[in-house]
Amino acid sequence: MSKRVHGLDIFRGYAIFLMVVFHFSFDLNNFHILTLDLKHDLFWHYFRYVIVSMFVFSAGISLFLAHQNSINFKKVMKRVLILTAASLLVSIGSYTQFPKTWIYFGILHFFLFSSLFGLLFLRLPKLSLLIGIGIIIGYNLGFLHMHWLYDTLKYPLHLPLHYTEDLANIVPWFGVFLLGISFASYKLHYKVFNNTFFNTQHRVNRYFSFAGQHSLLIYLIHQPILFTLFIAKNYLGL
Repeated sequence: MSKRVHGLDIFRGYAIFLMVVFHFSFDLNNFHILTLDLKHDLFWHYFRYVIVSMFVFSAGISLFLAHQNSINFKKVMKRVLILTAASLLVSIGSYTQFPKTWIYFGILHFFLFSSLFGLLFLRLPKLSLLIGIGIIIGYNLGFLHMHWLYDTLKYPLHLPLHYTEDLANIVPWFGVFLLGISFASYKLHYKVFNNTFFNTQHRVNRYFSFAGQHSLLIYLIHQPILFTLFIAKNYLGL
């Protein structure tokens, strides 16, 4: 069993905090408290990219650490079952709130995909690095994308036609995931996450570490809590 890297938990905790800020801002706009253009404004566009990059990169590192000696298929199956249930919960929940823009392949769906296909690259750090860089470059140059798959499936699966509330496409995010695997394969996570910036003795970092260790639970419950608070605010006329 690999020793837990607390600095990685803290890093993931930072991502959780930024995610809650993003979704709180989304709710402010959704409940017409503030007017924010989260779909088109460049700040929010890149803010989301930073958050997703942090989550996906750390997930690649975590996958390698969980199976660095040998693949633990019992752990794989447990993670697959949890992510499958959580993904369905997100899709169903989003459909009840946003039937025209429901989440069909969000970040949890992506983690389900990458948790399985990422296993193929655990012993191939150089290939992970090259393919990861290639996917990201290809995406940014515009010739590598998943539009063809969406166009094939949108009508048979009744997918949202113009916009979805959350989308974590395989391209480019699997490239970032592979970079996380390669990063951990070369033991770079020890140098980064064991430095003083990620010192768990700091009180704030202990909070972030806790959040990072319970990131899935926080992801699932934070929006229902925020929605309940905003609905209660409107109902009470506050």
